[in-house]
Amino acid sequence: MSSTSSSAPADQLLIALAQLNPVVGDIAGNMRLVREARALAGGQGADLVVFTELFLSGYPPEDLVLKPAFQAACRRAVEELAAETADGGPALLLGAPWVEGAALYNAALLLDGGAVAGVRFKVDLPTYGVFDEKRLFTPGPMPGPMAFRGVRLGVPVCEDVWSPDVIECLMETGAEILLIPNGSPYRRDVQDERLNVAVARVVESGLPLAYVNAVGGQDELVFDGGSFVLNADRSLAVQLPNFQERVRITSWERWADGWRCEEGARAPLLAGDEADYAACVLGLRDYVEKNGFPGVVLGLSGGIDSALAAAMAVDALGPDRVHGVMLPSRYTSKDSLADAAGVAQALGLRYDILPIGQGVEALEQGLAPLFAGRARDVTEENLQSRLRGTLLMALSNKFGAMVVTTGNKSEMATGYATLYGDMNGGFNPLKDLYKTQVFRLSALRNRWKPAGALGPDGAVIPDNILAKPPTAELRENQTDQDSLPPYEVLDAILERLVERETPLDAIVADGFEPALVARVERLLTLAEHKRRQAAPGVKVTARNFGRDRRYPLTNRFRKGA
Repeated sequence: MSSTSSSAPADQLLIALAQLNPVVGDIAGNMRLVREARALAGGQGADLVVFTELFLSGYPPEDLVLKPAFQAACRRAVEELAAETADGGPALLLGAPWVEGAALYNAALLLDGGAVAGVRFKVDLPTYGVFDEKRLFTPGPMPGPMAFRGVRLGVPVCEDVWSPDVIECLMETGAEILLIPNGSPYRRDVQDERLNVAVARVVESGLPLAYVNAVGGQDELVFDGGSFVLNADRSLAVQLPNFQERVRITSWERWADGWRCEEGARAPLLAGDEADYAACVLGLRDYVEKNGFPGVVLGLSGGIDSALAAAMAVDALGPDRVHGVMLPSRYTSKDSLADAAGVAQALGLRYDILPIGQGVEALEQGLAPLFAGRARDVTEENLQSRLRGTLLMALSNKFGAMVVTTGNKSEMATGYATLYGDMNGGFNPLKDLYKTQVFRLSALRNRWKPAGALGPDGAVIPDNILAKPPTAELRENQTDQDSLPPYEVLDAILERLVERETPLDAIVADGFEPALVARVERLLTLAEHKRRQAAPGVKVTARNFGRDRRYPLTNRFRKGA
């Protein structure tokens, strides 16, 4: 079919869905992705290429988007890309920040025929969870459709489809196809929620839709892609994979009862623990790559947390860019030494042993005059952790690799972590995984790895690590359960406190001991100052420690009713 502009109604339309990985602030790099996708789609006869929410700036741009220089740079880029569409090739539906008058909008821009042919603004600006858009953007007016080569396109932006109002307005003003640019971040089971919402909008409007979602990591958020097309009869016509970039052509035809997308490839989607693992790998990879680190370094203790973090790092970056360091003290067991070496060998990463015994003795001797008459306690334990953190940071400073920290969500929740010690690091792929899930994902990785993973096939975490009781090995015969309840119980209580904000009496009614519930709630409250200073990490749950949950550091409220 012709890809030149025409005022006559079209009977066929080829729309490319660009599920790509932009970088926040890299306008030139994102323009390059636009051009590459346009060339690829144009070679397949596409009429239109649909990009994701705020693709040109990257999403979420946060307060960067308030800088006038950034706004101006985005506008120049839009105008440059618009001029390039005068060549008769595909049009672009591109997300970008857009200033009109004194207002800044989250915009979807139709670039066609050498000009900005249409502009629509996001109406519903979310301010819940990780979102904070009302402090950045002005909400747009209720939109009508954009005319494109004889077709009326409705373009609700992301949150605009989560309630019926915007879609109803588009339907009533004559939209024929809904094209939805999204920056929808991953959390467990979110794909089902998106599909359910999309089906509801199709039922209400009688219109087919294409849901185009970003892919890639941005700080603690991971965008999982999973773009799809629904026809007006609610049938799934096209499904793109999650956690992978794609530019996919979709073929549309106008029939007597409206537009319909021909059935195309329907990729299977990762879900559950597999999706969580893939999200952690992608989030770590993009944090390292987009910030320009040559690789990562992490402590390998012989425990399950560091083993899983090492596996994720190798899957993300390849073994040549991961440096594991065992930092044994006098309390480190032979089993831990063997297990750490086993992980390193299985993953093929660089592995060094850097004993800390002499350093710890020097610190204790230096403090002895001030500590005279006082018994040994957690202070001496923390000296070990902090020396390990210092040595890892020294390696980072000397060689440029980023320190990966390995604390899990159960530890972050209860404060079972040492500030300026095992919490040292630039990024934490396990930060939003409870300890019980760390065990599940470790067993999962021994039998499976996601597409694109750079680590070896097969088992990479020794069975002994999966079987032995977790321990920090900061004193003789120590286990985590000396200080914490069994993780199966702890995580069940924490999930209620953190994800659901369940009152204490309701948790007790679920069968948990009242004293234990009160203790866990107290630990959660007291550890807020540690979490505030923790490294960022991948969000996989409904409520992570970060953008989702913002508690005061100074807080005397207790018994969270």
